[in-house]
Amino acid sequence: MRLSRRAAALVTLACAAIGALMLTASAGSATQTQRYDISKLAGKVASLHGTAGLQIRFSAFIEQEAADSAAPPVATPITPTFVLGSPLDGTSIQPPDVTVNQDTAGAPQNETAIAVDPNNPNHVVAAANDYVSRTWSCTVSGTPCSALGDAYSGTYFSNDGGQTWCCTATDPSHLGTLIPGVEHLTGGPYDAGGDPAVAWDSQGHVYYAGLGFNRTSAPNTVTVSRGTFSGGNLSWSAPTFINPTTSPAILNDKEWIAVDSNTSSPFRDRVYVTWTRYIFNAHTGAYRQSPIFFASSSNGGATFTSPKAISGNVLYSQGSRPVVGPDGALYVFWDGATRLASLDSTWVVKSTDGGATWGKPVQISTLHETEVLGDTAFRVNSFPAAAAAPNGDLYATWTTEMDPGGSVAVWSKSTDGGAHWTAPLRVFAAATRTPIGYPVAQPSGGTLDAPSPAGPVEDVFPSVSVGSDGHVVLAAYRGDVVSPWQTCAAGPPPPEGRINCTQLGDYIHNTRLDYWATNGTTTRVVSTHPINTRNGFGGGFFGDYTDIDIGSDGVLHAFWTDSNNKQNVEWWYGLQFVPTPINQEDVVVWNGTF
Repeated sequence: MRLSRRAAALVTLACAAIGALMLTASAGSATQTQRYDISKLAGKVASLHGTAGLQIRFSAFIEQEAADSAAPPVATPITPTFVLGSPLDGTSIQPPDVTVNQDTAGAPQNETAIAVDPNNPNHVVAAANDYVSRTWSCTVSGTPCSALGDAYSGTYFSNDGGQTWCCTATDPSHLGTLIPGVEHLTGGPYDAGGDPAVAWDSQGHVYYAGLGFNRTSAPNTVTVSRGTFSGGNLSWSAPTFINPTTSPAILNDKEWIAVDSNTSSPFRDRVYVTWTRYIFNAHTGAYRQSPIFFASSSNGGATFTSPKAISGNVLYSQGSRPVVGPDGALYVFWDGATRLASLDSTWVVKSTDGGATWGKPVQISTLHETEVLGDTAFRVNSFPAAAAAPNGDLYATWTTEMDPGGSVAVWSKSTDGGAHWTAPLRVFAAATRTPIGYPVAQPSGGTLDAPSPAGPVEDVFPSVSVGSDGHVVLAAYRGDVVSPWQTCAAGPPPPEGRINCTQLGDYIHNTRLDYWATNGTTTRVVSTHPINTRNGFGGGFFGDYTDIDIGSDGVLHAFWTDSNNKQNVEWWYGLQFVPTPINQEDVVVWNGTF
């Protein structure tokens, strides 16, 4: 039986309940009031999970960070008894796909964003959550760097249209292409950062938006940095912090960025950022609402307007995505619900004056929140992606749960500036998973045979881009393969347990992903080997989204998280291992045309 998305999140993140405190209510009361320590990230996650009937969740990135902690150091390097893996896993990314991150020490990267310079299609900038600090071999005051580091704001750039990428974190400060000035180890005030988005202006500047936050104290922010190419290198400005807060009753999550790069727009080069502001009861820690907030900059990201709520009465929201039309109109898409709604919906709201004023939210379509995909464990969502065509047409894509069929990517189109939308259609045709690797002998006896029926191919994390000639491409992960995966029957808890298993268990069915893209006429798989989500973070976290962008030369750049590179890990969350080959999460691009 498949768990609901809510139940799966609760199972996966049970440790987040550490942040919750049960306190007795006022004298004479026979009831108890649940209180949450919302000064800690884990307490906020527990509060949201404890809200009955709520479909909105934090980003998977925030939930993963709430659950992570460094392990106590050990005297001698660990030699794993078993490292979970499969002979069906790849050992390296194969051409024409290209590994974007250049580290080689088993550091995970996930949650992909990519953007092409509208004036130079050879300039491509990508971003991801980058855990490279978790594999550093240095020490600070006797503590391994890998025990100090958290998720970082990683960026990568290409000067040849995505064929080769820079850089690796080998410089003395171990910054590589990490965004400076956000996290402590890059000279900033926050423990961790990430959740990236990138966009270009019309003058060759690229902007990175992300989060900065602490796990065990309240401060958090939305952050924006401006990048400049010079002599083939990319350098980043000091970050601008939007809505920095020390209040435990507020958390900023899941931001996205857009820039008006239309040379004829009255708002040319204005920078737009949206995010979710989670609001909690300051006394009990109970979740109250999560509206979408907005801010803009007219001076290259140096300063931003005061944040304002733009989601109207859709107060239970997440996953916003700003998009600029060719006439300068600004649209923001998101996944949310009104107070009494039984289902979430995909929404859009419009501004025609550069974000000064906003219309009322328009409901594109109701949706059934995507559940954990069959035979997987990683967290999922139904956040939308969207794009505007040169003629002003708008496209939105998201996932919804269908019965039968599971999680399905759908898309909708508007030809009247977002006022009306077509009925959602499937991005890809329905299909059945392909079993590989069966049968296998179970250690406990008997065999595991291929599932019959094999089950539907499910979709997750769709994306969309429109070329300068108006051609539209949609892409998403598809769970198109099912294979055996041997579980761990006993082992240490995470983080060591993500690498070291002391006793192997029985096999289970395991859905593997491929990355698919379509222009409506031609559909192709652009990944070269099925992707195993059980690698990396033990199957619980594979990011929140993927991304694609089409350059002015018509080349599509599809960017996703892949686990088919095998690398040697030595340092991991403060633990030292005998150099051990593992399959890890890397970020991979495909560059091509349809």
